[in-house]
Amino acid sequence: MTVIVVGDAALDVVARHHGPIPHGGDVRADVALTVGGAGANTAAWLAACQVDTVLVSRVGDDMAGRQVRAELAAAGVRCELALDPEAPTCCVVVLVDTDAQRSMLSDRGANQRLQGTDLSTRVLEHAQHLHLSGYVLLDPASRQAGLDVLDAARRCGLTTSVDPQAAAHITGEFLADIAGVDLLLPNADELRALTGSSDPSSASELLGKVGAVAVTSGPHGATWVDRTGCWTVPGEPAECVDTTGAGDAFDAGLLAAWLRGLPPVEVLRSGVRAGAQAVSRVGAQPPSITW
Repeated sequence: MTVIVVGDAALDVVARHHGPIPHGGDVRADVALTVGGAGANTAAWLAACQVDTVLVSRVGDDMAGRQVRAELAAAGVRCELALDPEAPTCCVVVLVDTDAQRSMLSDRGANQRLQGTDLSTRVLEHAQHLHLSGYVLLDPASRQAGLDVLDAARRCGLTTSVDPQAAAHITGEFLADIAGVDLLLPNADELRALTGSSDPSSASELLGKVGAVAVTSGPHGATWVDRTGCWTVPGEPAECVDTTGAGDAFDAGLLAAWLRGLPPVEVLRSGVRAGAQAVSRVGAQPPSITW
């Protein structure tokens, strides 16, 4: 089984500040440099779940791009990263507060210049599923590329999934863009932006557009909704250190189980387990061991 992930690849600067950030002042912090980007995160967690994974993205011709490529390859991800001659590699400054909640300052860089042709026919012909990060669709600069890769995947008979990623950027056209997707993966805030309610049961309103919906509710667990029913599992206990990439890890754990044909409850448990692992460590990438 081969999964294509289309989405951002980035260098993350994760700063865990020890107190409130004063305007015009400074505060002590623990700072780490890690690979990030929603696409790269999900790809790396899929590889940790022992799924053959190809990441399609764009990076700049710079040190960050070379480091991102090397780290992902070492994690077992097959990288199809277009080299952009003009834009830098995406960089995200992640500010993590004392409650382990993160705020992000993002420069999408080369990711904004993603093209539908960056996904080759050669890669499509040997895959079974395509997962698209919603950031690609929600940015007008890369939206057409997102539409193109979804269309190409459908024409080649692949199943598809989309994570909306950013509630604040969801507009009315997003529902039209994801029409026909097999699986939608919103969190509670994104579900509210799509349906007007964060109640997981409201996901049933989306079934005319997508085949199934898996809603994450942070530490409270996750819910699966499709035309045959609704299933919910609780969250797994975890020491929350950094919430960066928890949703990306959930996507990977869930997809790994779903594509293996497991029932909804087991699919959700796999996603929740990966999400719990993600919040227990700094940064959005998985540990080096598989599970």
